[in-house]
Amino acid sequence: MAAGAAEAAAAAVVEVGSAGQFEELLRLKAKSLLVVHFWAPWAPQCTQMNDVMVELAKEHPQVSFVKLEAEAVPEVSEKYEISSVPTFLFFKNSQKIDRLDGAHAPELTKKVQRHASSASFPPSANEHLKEDLNLRLKKLTHAAPCMLFMKGTPQEPRCGFSRQMVEILHKHNIQFSSFDIFSDEEVRQGLKTYSNWPTYPQLYVSGELIGGLDIIKELEASEELDTICPKAPKLEERLKVLTNKASVMLFMKGNKQIEYETFDILEDEEVRQGLKTYSNWPTYPQLYVKGELVGGLDIVKELKENGELLPILRGEN
Repeated sequence: MAAGAAEAAAAAVVEVGSAGQFEELLRLKAKSLLVVHFWAPWAPQCTQMNDVMVELAKEHPQVSFVKLEAEAVPEVSEKYEISSVPTFLFFKNSQKIDRLDGAHAPELTKKVQRHASSASFPPSANEHLKEDLNLRLKKLTHAAPCMLFMKGTPQEPRCGFSRQMVEILHKHNIQFSSFDIFSDEEVRQGLKTYSNWPTYPQLYVSGELIGGLDIIKELEASEELDTICPKAPKLEERLKVLTNKASVMLFMKGNKQIEYETFDILEDEEVRQGLKTYSNWPTYPQLYVKGELVGGLDIVKELKENGELLPILRGEN
């Protein structure tokens, strides 16, 4: 009996060998959740995830599970931007609703459970969701003066184009924030329609799309990039802003214990070294009042003993 159940579950994972078969399956399974595994026989992690699919098929008989060899059906892989295996796509009503990159069995299980339990939305609800998504995308593109939507993070780009974009922005000392499109499939797909730009990375300035990597390279070559994108402040300007951030500013190792503004120098090596030169004071902590250096621990102790510390902190001296 157990062997028969295993064979039935394995049979529940359908193997697709052509684009036509895939499109037909999308049409036939439109009313149910369809989970597609883009895999490769040479990748051991794909074989492991195929076994996971078999187990999930036992637990969710109402869900359709499909495996598609990515390199054998390139037209489907290219259409859905499959750049690595294993990759899982989730479909409802013949529309892609989610994506999972990599061999993450727990996350795959969570996504199957979530999408299998959620009902299909009526057309009016879909329109409402679209409006909500557009509002969210507008907020995201305006989240910083310069926003980069990329694959991965600036510290760990997950594609060559995103890596090149980050290198160009750093080279020109451009201040930007970023959003990893792999972290949110709704944003990843929605932004393509919102911006009418089909690929990533995408760079925005003041909420307006500037373009992808090729456009940025052209702007760099024409020397227009520096005039369009906001520059990161120079160290001296940044230090001046930091020391004047509050009436009383303490640069210290760690966080504040009482009500005053602090800056943890262990979080920023550039500030840590630069402030020593800026203030001509070689050690920490350093205490500032209204942007002016009061001194380090020994000076503050002396001022306290002399009864001068409180008036200085109040800005009375």
